[in-house]
Amino acid sequence: MNPNHPRKRIFPSAHVSAEVASRPPRAPHCQSPSYRLAFQDPDFLLRDELRPVRLQLELLKPELTLQEHGIDAAVVVFGSARIPEPAEAEEALKRAEEEARRAPGDRAREQALQVCRRRVALSRYYEEARRLGRLVADGAGPPHLVVMTGGGPGIMEAANRGAREAGGGSVGMNIVLPHEQLPNPYIQPELNFQFHYFAIRKMHLLMRARALAVFPGGFGTLDELFETLTLIQTGKVRRIPVLLFGREFWRRLVDFDLLVAEGMIAPADLDLMTFVETAEEAWEIIRRANDERRGNGPGR
Repeated sequence: MNPNHPRKRIFPSAHVSAEVASRPPRAPHCQSPSYRLAFQDPDFLLRDELRPVRLQLELLKPELTLQEHGIDAAVVVFGSARIPEPAEAEEALKRAEEEARRAPGDRAREQALQVCRRRVALSRYYEEARRLGRLVADGAGPPHLVVMTGGGPGIMEAANRGAREAGGGSVGMNIVLPHEQLPNPYIQPELNFQFHYFAIRKMHLLMRARALAVFPGGFGTLDELFETLTLIQTGKVRRIPVLLFGREFWRRLVDFDLLVAEGMIAPADLDLMTFVETAEEAWEIIRRANDERRGNGPGR
């Protein structure tokens, strides 16, 4: 019998105590925060001294939820929150062109127009991420792969959206930012998580990763990519496919060959990543790697 079964309990559950404590006595000497149960006292839990406890809770809550839903393996998708779907990019370009026409010579508007033109070009990656989400959700197991993203808009939204369109669930791991970033609406609601600590969030993004699909992005994408490459390079996590969408973008952004020439990385380290252009190309690599590792549990 499960040791947590009510008949096996000696002490009342925390739920019972919490319910009783939610109706505190009205006596004046019971109104101080000191009388609150520790786990029901937000002021106490948010103290600086409680950071180790909060780190543990932030690690444990998603872990238990993912276990309860039987999620053991994921294709993790990174990429810019600023890459919109093609129709949205085209609409933004039209507005920018109109504003530039109204104020010829305005440098700021000209720069904004150039950015909009680039986003139209980059918006093809929204559709690639969307197709990749569909392919993952449609893919056969075991283990069954799910899409996991950082939970935001742009490329992350596209991957979650593709999984939803294929009838599959997907995971979103959003982060609290000074400027609120709402999670995209395509995440499976019960697998929609919110984090305070970047480190714990990144750990969860890798704990079940069977492949990493990295689309063009900014600082956040680079942070996640290079941390993953470092962990694989140093043997801290097992090797997984790291797929960089858009050879031209990545070759312009990072001179990987320079790192080899200067002795900063070994020539073999270049084999830790693979450039791809399409969702189908990426999925074939992921599928083969998943077949080779079939039956292995999530990395810890």
